[in-house]
Amino acid sequence: MADELAAATEALRLDDSKGEELEEGEIVENPADRPAETKKHPLEHSWTFWFDNPNGKQKQATWGSSLRSVYTFHTVEEFWCLYNNILQPSKLIAGADFHCFKSGIEPKWEDPKCAHGGKWTAQPPRSGGKAVLDTYWLHTVLSTFLISVFC
Repeated sequence: MADELAAATEALRLDDSKGEELEEGEIVENPADRPAETKKHPLEHSWTFWFDNPNGKQKQATWGSSLRSVYTFHTVEEFWCLYNNILQPSKLIAGADFHCFKSGIEPKWEDPKCAHGGKWTAQPPRSGGKAVLDTYWLHTVLSTFLISVFC
């Protein structure tokens, strides 16, 4: 038993990645303790968040001239990183819009891929309206991802 303990202690004193002896009290990182590489969960399609603020400081010559692509995401993890770090719809100024479209499609009826599309709008109830609006937005976006898998 004492020999096994001595061998285990000596093994801990060697850094396997470098083969060098460690200083007294130095801690060896156990590879089993390292976090596993984060597995990405790809979405069926890439998606782009768009933002439009027609009431901004710039004068708008044509509809959609203030429309801006925010970010295109490809995985569940990228979606949540973006979603958790942008303003919720209830925090936007009146007239500003968020859009979520498949990558490569602009949120304009002039885009041939969107020509026969439509739009969903929702008026949240007056009581608890802001929280409900944010929930509507999240559920709509998540449902869109799910629906696109089956269509």
